[in-house]
Amino acid sequence: MRPQIHPIPSGTRDVLPDEMRELRDITESVRRVFERDGYGEVWTPALEYEDVLARGGGGEPPAYRVFDDHGEVLALRTDMTVPIARLVATRYPTVEPPLRFSYFAHAYRGVRPHRGQMREFLQAGIELVGAPAPQGTAEALTVLCHALDAVGLRDFRIGLGDASLYPTLLRSLMVPQTAIDVLMDALVGRDFVALEAELGQLGIADGDADLLLRVPQMRGGPEVLADAQGPVAGALAGLRGVFELLSPEVAERVIVDLGLVRRMGYYTGAVFDVYDPALGAPLGGGGRYDELLGRFGRPLPAVGFALTIDRLHIALAGEETAADDPETQMTAPPLRAATSDGARP
Repeated sequence: MRPQIHPIPSGTRDVLPDEMRELRDITESVRRVFERDGYGEVWTPALEYEDVLARGGGGEPPAYRVFDDHGEVLALRTDMTVPIARLVATRYPTVEPPLRFSYFAHAYRGVRPHRGQMREFLQAGIELVGAPAPQGTAEALTVLCHALDAVGLRDFRIGLGDASLYPTLLRSLMVPQTAIDVLMDALVGRDFVALEAELGQLGIADGDADLLLRVPQMRGGPEVLADAQGPVAGALAGLRGVFELLSPEVAERVIVDLGLVRRMGYYTGAVFDVYDPALGAPLGGGGRYDELLGRFGRPLPAVGFALTIDRLHIALAGEETAADDPETQMTAPPLRAATSDGARP
């Protein structure tokens, strides 16, 4: 008898027992790391009031909305950072920081047709609230490396940048806000061809245009941060401060990427993405959001990250395949940046 086909929404999927066991092994390994490093697990509703989510200023609005029986607009969360900011202000209004939280939760986003993006995806992450830079950032990066080591990922690297760097540089050169928005969109998509074309239409000095094209393509070790001057000196000094606090085994995983930016509007400082040569998109990422908690009534600095469990699973499988195939080992693709629609950023 031919089975009947009952479709499910694009960007969603069923998970069967064998894969579910593997995903559970990953999440349990990550959970043990979070607990060991002092991050207590929390759970928040998948549905939040839309005006509460909007207060976070996360950038793109929620893709899925419903009305409750009182006519209030509810929305499915797009990430866990804003709900945890609400939770801190509501449940921990007077508790002395720092506060350490972890979570394992689904997030929901709109998808572009035929792009293979997920509407619903499982994230594992932490939020460190009340720990300023650079100490808090260094701790978050350390926990991130601990988690990836615990699941057995070997070849990952972490791209580290600063969300404020490029907008600060643009404003220092008197680029109008309308043009800044267009340039930032190109940079989020890592589309340097579009970035160069847009810069060419601004009518600014050739030297300034060259600078704006060159800076976001600077990648490498801590030497990229040396001798910084001018409007971006503060951001680069902050990144140097992070490196100085990292243990050698963490620092060797980190690559400076001055073109790393975010769609989410709440990021204020250091931002980071996780890459692995077995996957052409970030496995996750995070960064500092030092102004977000203030929008909910408890101004505290904060930093966090999220890993997309499905992507982590794929990267682990890809590394295992490469390890078993000598030809694959010889021709493994280089680490590269990519957009991160399915991850926290």
